[in-house]
Amino acid sequence: MEPSGLVALTKGSRYRIESMETRERTKVSKGVFRGYAAIGPDDAIVLELDDSHQELKGKLRLIPVHVVLSVDVLEHLHEEAPKADKPHTMYG
Repeated sequence: MEPSGLVALTKGSRYRIESMETRERTKVSKGVFRGYAAIGPDDAIVLELDDSHQELKGKLRLIPVHVVLSVDVLEHLHEEAPKADKPHTMYG
């Protein structure tokens, strides 16, 4: 993986995210990035938890972006470039 090419979280990649739980304590979440969600006016990272979370394995955790302290990339999948639609023509 080339660090200079990594600029965004990509769906299907595995991350370890440390976020604020309280002022004195942090929460570690490990799993597969599934996308983003909105919690009221705030954006959140959607992470499908891995087996390190035991009974929560497979559950989705929404982590508000403003409480994220660090993101470790465990496995990076390259994002597929959007496919350009073929122009529609009248004659075939």
